[in-house]
Amino acid sequence: MPEFGALSVLPPLLAIVLAIVTRRPMLSLFLGIWSGAIIYTESLGIAQTFDWIVSGIIADDGFYVEILLFTLLLGSGVALIWRLGGATAVRRWATANLQTRRNVGLTTWLLGMLLFFDDYANTAIVGSTMRELSDQLRISREKLSYIVDSTSAPVATIGLSSWVAFQLSLIADAYNGLDGVSETPTAFETFVSSIPFNTYSLLAIVMVGIIVYTGRDYGEMLTAEHRAWSSGKVNRDDAQPLQEVEKDLGEPIEDKPMLRTFFGPVAVLLAVTLAGAVWTGHQSWLSAQAEAGAPTAFGAAADETGTVQVLVDIVGSGNFTSSLIWGSFAMVATAIAIGIAYDLFDLSEGVETVLDGFRLMLTAVTILVLAWGISSTTDALGTGDFVAGVVGSSIPAELLPLVIVFVSAFVAFTMGSSWATMTIVTPIAITVAFEMTGTFEPMPVVVGAVFSGAIFGDHTSPISDTSVLSSTFTGADLIDHVRTQFYYAGTVMAVVVVCYLLYGFLEVPPLVFLPLGFVLLVGLVYALSELDARRRGVEPVVSNVPQEDRESVSARESTTDSTE
Repeated sequence: MPEFGALSVLPPLLAIVLAIVTRRPMLSLFLGIWSGAIIYTESLGIAQTFDWIVSGIIADDGFYVEILLFTLLLGSGVALIWRLGGATAVRRWATANLQTRRNVGLTTWLLGMLLFFDDYANTAIVGSTMRELSDQLRISREKLSYIVDSTSAPVATIGLSSWVAFQLSLIADAYNGLDGVSETPTAFETFVSSIPFNTYSLLAIVMVGIIVYTGRDYGEMLTAEHRAWSSGKVNRDDAQPLQEVEKDLGEPIEDKPMLRTFFGPVAVLLAVTLAGAVWTGHQSWLSAQAEAGAPTAFGAAADETGTVQVLVDIVGSGNFTSSLIWGSFAMVATAIAIGIAYDLFDLSEGVETVLDGFRLMLTAVTILVLAWGISSTTDALGTGDFVAGVVGSSIPAELLPLVIVFVSAFVAFTMGSSWATMTIVTPIAITVAFEMTGTFEPMPVVVGAVFSGAIFGDHTSPISDTSVLSSTFTGADLIDHVRTQFYYAGTVMAVVVVCYLLYGFLEVPPLVFLPLGFVLLVGLVYALSELDARRRGVEPVVSNVPQEDRESVSARESTTDSTE
């Protein structure tokens, strides 16, 4: 492959800068891909660059197609639930039971932690479930999108999920690639030990809880929350939400608003997806065990390697993309069956709603394709390898975790993909750590640092697929979501830096630096919210603003924003 050096960083940076400045992510992503095609083909010819884009970038092995199909079907499921009045039933129930902004935020946060098996399904279910209620309580779409995004991917890096299985395979491959090493720890052992060092993910989840429980905000999120609370505008006036159910689907059927029209299809989605993942994983596990001459009976395998290890192997071997398609199709079929059974619509109206759901997701699907395109472009140009190679091995061992975090963050920020980042950085980081120390002792912190940096890069990048889907299912403007989330992600990363420095130079263990990180986050949230609110002349907690003062607050903030 040709060497492009620093030029390889230009396309993703161009796309990111343009997306932030112009607030037009699709145009920005396309220009980033096109600039990458010009660099790779060394040609300004339109025919040559487009041929390269189509043949080398858009083509894939089927994974992207499966994700797109899942996304379209999920959009249809959301459309059907809306049409059947499921969202109306949930809103009425929640209004009677979750009567405060704090309760709604905490419920969203808890749901995000419970749906740990896949970040895509997590954002879709939690975002679409809580959107209507959060609107009713005047929670900004930016805030809802932050809660969803900053819970889904971090949780997926810790629980039994496709993320964990993927990282386990990378660790095992990196260990096998070490020269002259006969005995290594198991990948599972390294992963489990790395969880306390996955500091960004752990503290990001905690940060969401702190923000929601205290009700305190700062940065652009404070502006967004005061706008929503004072004027009822959950999105700013010129925002471009990736999904607007109300405008695209019209009024729901409210003759028989029933909770079963919401929870029935969602429960089927979860059940079929998980069952599919376990079934496909079990089939793959049996084949792998047979090829290795290992026990194929669950009990015998558990006695040999441990029950948890076998469960991780089975779930991790599952085909999650196919399972998500099966689950989302079952969700659509269930919703149509409910509509017909309760005489809410006929089959033709159900099919028409399915097509409406497809149309609802077209913008998100377009941005997803472009985001994958820029990721493939950077892969073809060797962006990740260049960034990782710049670091080299001439760094103090005490700073290694911190360097890995920032390298992973930059790669994820520019590529828009945590998985691509882990693929590139994990083997390099493990090799460098082993060459520096000659032992496997630093491997847990190395693996945790890769996860931390990859998730942070995703949370701050407007070309990240998880950012796109979080914005889509919460109905937020993509760039507004990234801009408001950046303040909180940056705060968490600042605390991560402190934790890694304490570990590197003072050997402070996670049992100490994680609680310290929590205390630092609480202190920073209180301090930054007070300072920012004082500067703007508003309350740091929007619910402290009396009902009768909402319009005056809105007017004062409009004046403040125009003078900044």
